[in-house]
Amino acid sequence: MELADLATRLLARMRARGEMIATAESCTGGLVAATLTEVPGSSDVVDRGFVTYSNAAKIDMLGIRPATLKAFGAVSEEIAAEMAAGALARSRAAVAIAVTGIAGPGGSEFKPEGRVCFGLADAGGVRTETVDFGPLGRRAVREATVDHALRMVLAAVD
Repeated sequence: MELADLATRLLARMRARGEMIATAESCTGGLVAATLTEVPGSSDVVDRGFVTYSNAAKIDMLGIRPATLKAFGAVSEEIAAEMAAGALARSRAAVAIAVTGIAGPGGSEFKPEGRVCFGLADAGGVRTETVDFGPLGRRAVREATVDHALRMVLAAVD
């Protein structure tokens, strides 16, 4: 399913529930929110998007704890969880999706290129997962991240 189709389906599902969504993005630089808002009429479902590329932005805009950053690094499920929870708390959304990862090029032995951590926050709490997309190249990793993020939210609201 193409990204536009996923976004349209997700927005319709959220609209039917009378709920809004917020995004908190690092490695995608706002592409999840951009994909959602590419769909006409999305303004009744998309509340806001936080692009928190730097650690300072994550702290200032989402309330990420510096101690968590120090202990686990920006690319971690712990940070994805705090990003999602922070976006939910700082929005009117019922669901918040967060992404943080290494789109490439580069990476390390412990955090390789293509690793992305996802966080989803809603009334039921916060769930996280990590996906290793591999060294697909920056654009492909970011597109795969958007796809996975939309599917993760859709699964949560279906």
